[in-house]
Amino acid sequence: MKKKILSVLLATTMTLSLAACSSNSSKDSSDKKNSKVEEMSFDDMKKEAKGSTVTFYGWGGDEVLNKWLDDVFAPDMKEKYDIKMERVPMDIDQILSQLSGEMEANKKDGDIDMIWINGENFKSAKEKNMLYGPFTDKLPNFSKYIDTKSEDVNYDFAYPIKGYEAPYGKAQFVFMKDNAAAKETPKNAEEFLEFCKKYKGKVTYPKLPDFTGSVFVRNIIYETCGGYEQFMDMKADKATVKKAIQPALDYLKKLNPYLWNGGKSFPDSSTKCEKMYSDGELVMYMTYGAYDAAVGIDNGTYPKTTQTFQFDKGTIGNTNFMAIAANSANKAGAMVAINEMMSPEIQASRYKEMKTLPVVSYDKLSDDQKKEFDNVDLGKGVIAQDELLSKRLPEMPAQLVPVIEEIWQEEVVGK
Repeated sequence: MKKKILSVLLATTMTLSLAACSSNSSKDSSDKKNSKVEEMSFDDMKKEAKGSTVTFYGWGGDEVLNKWLDDVFAPDMKEKYDIKMERVPMDIDQILSQLSGEMEANKKDGDIDMIWINGENFKSAKEKNMLYGPFTDKLPNFSKYIDTKSEDVNYDFAYPIKGYEAPYGKAQFVFMKDNAAAKETPKNAEEFLEFCKKYKGKVTYPKLPDFTGSVFVRNIIYETCGGYEQFMDMKADKATVKKAIQPALDYLKKLNPYLWNGGKSFPDSSTKCEKMYSDGELVMYMTYGAYDAAVGIDNGTYPKTTQTFQFDKGTIGNTNFMAIAANSANKAGAMVAINEMMSPEIQASRYKEMKTLPVVSYDKLSDDQKKEFDNVDLGKGVIAQDELLSKRLPEMPAQLVPVIEEIWQEEVVGK
């Protein structure tokens, strides 16, 4: 009987030991799977990603971009790397909410691979350890074609990137107006106020926190508060920020009575403002898309007499980026896709088809590659790229943006 009991105990101990080993082996295998991308060469990544699917989550409100991603970029990825690109249109707050939920649930093979992101959303996601990186040092096209010393590449809304994002496209805030409906071109904030007085009720901007409305307000802050320098190292203290931007708040309140609906309310999105301009309800529109006028004129959305303009002191520009979810199930595929997005061929295609400012450094291109960009016809109603970029102002630090938006809501709306 004692031998039988001893035999049972021995068997149980062996079973538990084997189970523990199996568990540890499984954990080691999982850890190895999740960490092996760090040990791969780029050629290894291409082999690993072959036949896989990469999900690309990002704002889906730009139909021109959606079409280009589906009809140009996705076929390119399939042909070159046998990678299927799955575009998932979703607002960034929803994307980060989904990613946060997956991380909290400890979902190791997440649904999100690539993310279109920048600004305060990047800062928040990175600080919550929701992003994978650093990874840009592993991408050949990043070192070969990107100006890796540029502030546009190293800082996102003044927040250090440290290899957790790769550049996707450049944006710059511009105004546009219908020259047939309004001949004057405001060169500064004061002239803009006079413009709004003359065309009372025919000018407005989107309600913050819409990204276009928000950048307009920041641009007015730069114009009326002595430039951008004081904000670059400012703490996100509400009282401090409010005191610094008080001249802009006074200006915006003074502007209100001459805006659409008397400034008592604002359109809820830049898309709404665009439609109002297209329908002739507004004589002026504003956008982060430096060459949107050409696209709108070409497809009949905007009047043919549309013309883009900037303030003399310049307008805010930024870079939008691609990041990788920390729990991405296909990090190798995401890196191959991001690397391809930074290729001269793809950037030239975006420049031609969507009039998106390229992120590649012109000085790093071959003569043949330069021709691809030089031969692009930007279309009508736009500002030449050299002039546009010569008046490019930096974005405010990411932590100040929501504070400014909150103050605007309290101080400007309906006042």
